[in-house]
Amino acid sequence: MTQALFDFGDKLPLEDKLPVAYPERAAWGTGPKLRAWQAEALAKYFEAEPKDYMAVATPGAGKTTFALRLAKVLIDSGKINRMIVVAPTDHLKKQWADAAARVGISLDPNYKNSDGRHGSHYLGVVVTYAQVALKPAVHRAKTENARTLVIMDEVHHAGDALSWGDGIREAFEPAARRLALTGTPFRSDAAPIPFVQYVDEGDGIRRSKADYTYGYGNALADHVVRPVLFMAYSGNMRWRTAGGEEMEANLGEGFTKDVTAHAWRTALDPHGDWIPSVLQAADRRLSEVRRTVKDAGGLVIATDHEDARGYAAQLEAICGEKVTTILSDDPKASEKIDEFSASEARWMVAVRMVSEGVDVPRLCVGVYATSTSTPLFFAQAVGRFVRSRKRGEVASVFLPSVPVLMALANEMEVERDHALDREGEKVEDGLDDALLEAANKEDKASDELTRNKFEALNSQASFDRVLFDGGEFGTGADIGSDEELGFLGIPGLLDTEQVSELLRAQQNKQISRGATKPAPVSDHRRMMDLRTKLSKNVSAWSARTGTPHAQIHTKLRTVCGGPAVPQATADQLQARLDKLSDWFVGRK
Repeated sequence: MTQALFDFGDKLPLEDKLPVAYPERAAWGTGPKLRAWQAEALAKYFEAEPKDYMAVATPGAGKTTFALRLAKVLIDSGKINRMIVVAPTDHLKKQWADAAARVGISLDPNYKNSDGRHGSHYLGVVVTYAQVALKPAVHRAKTENARTLVIMDEVHHAGDALSWGDGIREAFEPAARRLALTGTPFRSDAAPIPFVQYVDEGDGIRRSKADYTYGYGNALADHVVRPVLFMAYSGNMRWRTAGGEEMEANLGEGFTKDVTAHAWRTALDPHGDWIPSVLQAADRRLSEVRRTVKDAGGLVIATDHEDARGYAAQLEAICGEKVTTILSDDPKASEKIDEFSASEARWMVAVRMVSEGVDVPRLCVGVYATSTSTPLFFAQAVGRFVRSRKRGEVASVFLPSVPVLMALANEMEVERDHALDREGEKVEDGLDDALLEAANKEDKASDELTRNKFEALNSQASFDRVLFDGGEFGTGADIGSDEELGFLGIPGLLDTEQVSELLRAQQNKQISRGATKPAPVSDHRRMMDLRTKLSKNVSAWSARTGTPHAQIHTKLRTVCGGPAVPQATADQLQARLDKLSDWFVGRK
């Protein structure tokens, strides 16, 4: 393959870049125009045509288009004559079948394990990971009886449980070709994902290795995805513990995980005042966006059914329109998503399990109203809003102002891989992705347990700040104030530089009115490293002395000064690490 194929700066059609002898020129040169990353990933594939190929591309970048173009070339050249797509959800099965039909590939998304053979008018089927794991022998027979291409969408699901991984491996080992796709390849468990290559780069830890990677940062620079405004809201929370003690804290300022978790859950209580205030702000933001993006829609991601119903009722009172509610046990959930996608309705509310299955390109405003905080779930949830339709669209996601979510929002461009050989290593501050499956579905028993541990008494919301393009803007404001409305009123159709300029102008306006100028933006990666190191060292000291973690943190604050860990500066965290080091070597 000549280097000219990878030069996309001269705007020539893709077929004009291919050498005359390129065997797939005719098939590849037809159909919709490819994005540069898709063409480059295809070129890399057809240089070697490997049996296994893994493409990592950020949500909204166009993985489906890339995969179907690759499949079309293989079909038209006669190299495969059967195709199986494996997807995480039933809704995504139908989306894959519809997308394949548009390029002339007929797939059956309604195939059941009991059907045996699929209809002769279909080239293949679309199934779920759970479906394959239930009867892997059925799918193995289908795979080995033809020259089969298997496309595994969001392949990280193949490791959700040992039986799933074993089933996928058994079913698709005989495939002629396998294509693995994911936008979020990282997990924290040590179970290898079938057909994914792992490489030790010298530190003793094997990490997943993609054949082609196209991250959020690259997609943002190419205007393939939307930039995201993260609108963070704080406020005062009051709750009663199981022991009858009344507690009070500002959201995100508790220095123990229990305090943070209970304040967070109090904020999300549909009977309090925090969530209605944030929903009101989000609806105002949606109205502003719809001035320039007429069909812009909003999505609220809730923790469970009860919360989803409560939020939907509040939104209907706020906007005066019917709100589409998607519940996991609703057999018409997929139809409702399709209807909402094709309409110009304002709002949809869904439980957390559908975050990965919802593909509605007109979604521009989101409310992250769930207590799920794994990086994988967060990336999937935010991925619902970043799909770009035209240059200049900006996504807005409203968040509770808690440290773990602020860190994840600041790390949108961080690329993670699935790492093995980490038994015994525990990631602190809610950044552990183990139990991903439980985080992606409604877990009633867990939710009921959480509710029984405390009783939400009262919650008040306040605007905290905006996170955008690596910066933080705003000095806090009351709900409904001119300062808050100034940030909510930023137009929904601007380029990144214009958004940053308007955010700085709004912040300067706040400061000119007497607000305190915010401290310089910290290096969030260093802050997270310091917090993680401090947490591990506190755990080690606790193991040595038998002292509870909370008491150690309290003593460190007493000796070194400064606020709780989430609000501490880098210097304050380093001082506590130094003091712990003194304790370990016997110095006072």
